[in-house]
Amino acid sequence: MTLSSTEDEKSSSRPSRDRADATPGVSEPPPQSEECSESLEAASQKLPSRLSKTWTTVTRSRVYRILSWTPPRCRWNPDDPPKFSMALNCLFAFAGAFTVANLYYSHPILNILAHDFNVTYEQVSQVPTLAQAGYAVGLGLLCPLGDVCKRRPFTLLLVLFTATVWIGLCLTKSLAVFSALTFITAVTTVTPQIMLPLVGDLAPLHRRAAALSVVVAGLTLGILVARVLSGVVVNYTSWRNIYWLSCGLQYLIFGLLWLFMPDYPSTNPDGFHYLKFMWSIVKIFVREPLLIQACLISYLVSATFTNFWTTLTFLLAGEPYNYKPLPIGLFGLIGIAGIAFAPIYGRLVTDRFHPWLSVLVGLLMVLVSVTVGTYTGTFTVAGPIVQALMHDAGMQTCQVANRSQIYSIAPRARNRINTAFMLFTFFGQITGTSAGNTVYAKGGWIHSGSMSVGLCGGAILLLCLRGPWEKGWIGWHGGASLKREKRDATREDIEASGRVKRSTVQVVDEGNHVPVDEEKALNELVAGECESGKAELEKQGR
Repeated sequence: MTLSSTEDEKSSSRPSRDRADATPGVSEPPPQSEECSESLEAASQKLPSRLSKTWTTVTRSRVYRILSWTPPRCRWNPDDPPKFSMALNCLFAFAGAFTVANLYYSHPILNILAHDFNVTYEQVSQVPTLAQAGYAVGLGLLCPLGDVCKRRPFTLLLVLFTATVWIGLCLTKSLAVFSALTFITAVTTVTPQIMLPLVGDLAPLHRRAAALSVVVAGLTLGILVARVLSGVVVNYTSWRNIYWLSCGLQYLIFGLLWLFMPDYPSTNPDGFHYLKFMWSIVKIFVREPLLIQACLISYLVSATFTNFWTTLTFLLAGEPYNYKPLPIGLFGLIGIAGIAFAPIYGRLVTDRFHPWLSVLVGLLMVLVSVTVGTYTGTFTVAGPIVQALMHDAGMQTCQVANRSQIYSIAPRARNRINTAFMLFTFFGQITGTSAGNTVYAKGGWIHSGSMSVGLCGGAILLLCLRGPWEKGWIGWHGGASLKREKRDATREDIEASGRVKRSTVQVVDEGNHVPVDEEKALNELVAGECESGKAELEKQGR
């Protein structure tokens, strides 16, 4: 018998034995066709993707419900709108400080990052550059949306996204991933620039400068605290701990805003076309002489600020001081005292006189501080100390006064106005850093400081080209009086704040609509606020 016939017999006998061994009374399932097998296989492959889509949908729905839910005490009620209290003002300042700090934690620890990622200093220097670039993108693309979106859910979404992506910065071991995540988180670290126009909307006119100065002081404080905190923590522990600390602070800010930030209505609820909306920023900018003047002054002053703080490290690390990194980092604490000056000055002076006066006072303080620090800093540390103290105070005074002026240009477009203002501020900081380092490398401390003296002089010249009441491009029409007019919120101010909409109804809660007599309510609000503003001004005058 051949081998093939033997194998055929064995194969034919196997089914009979298998059937004999099968359990009695249980029928064998019918054989599956190839088409059925393929369909089952295809279904099994699609199941994970369907489950993933379902999970994504459910997660998105839960996140939306979390962001859109508002505590009862924070819900909008046109008959009893939330008051802009000092506690809320301080909450915005705290949130702004430790949000903008995200951009600066890496600055004093670049050498540590280079060693940990095993790269050169040149490669790791891209981290702060990408952070600033991402912040610029966020300013240009996200901040204008604050004029359309409801500020509460929009702000919460940005903070939550930043905090969640920030976890990747704490864990990654790749410089490429670290750099990419730095850029992404910087784009969404623009929540302070959404809060500032909101403060301008909500604070009464007789308190606007003081309220803005608190938040602006928080922003500058965040820049200095980030440098100091990062240097101290990394001096004793791993650099990742400062990033974990920042992550926890971001979630804390999200929780505080979720619990206490009122749900103010949108200032432009009728919708928009994004490209037209962005183009409107350009149109507002070229049509408003006051905005152009404020932006150019901010550009010059911001350049002097970053020029000083960048080159100061080289001065203190070299002869005759030879300071170590920790004392250099702690040197930033001096600037905190200057920052604390701005809210006090804003309450006592800026709110009582025309902002033009405060801009001039701030620029003169910067000029004096730069002059003293530049020409005495090479032989005594008292020069840089005076400059750090007065420069920060003068810059904050100038910036707060400028914001107080430009927010009155178009109350319904304050986020777009703030975008233009901050872009010039940002580019001024870049100019001060790059030009200051170049000039310092070629000529030293005195040369870089002299450049700042020239920038301050240019800013004062720009200010003096337009008087406090000038409506055109150049001149002093309207006189030189510096006393603030005895008036408070205009009709447009109140409409922009959302206390009375232009629509015929106000939405109080889900499904509940309360009709509002617009004209009557608006007249009452304007009259009431004007009376309160006059009373406050008269009280301050006495």
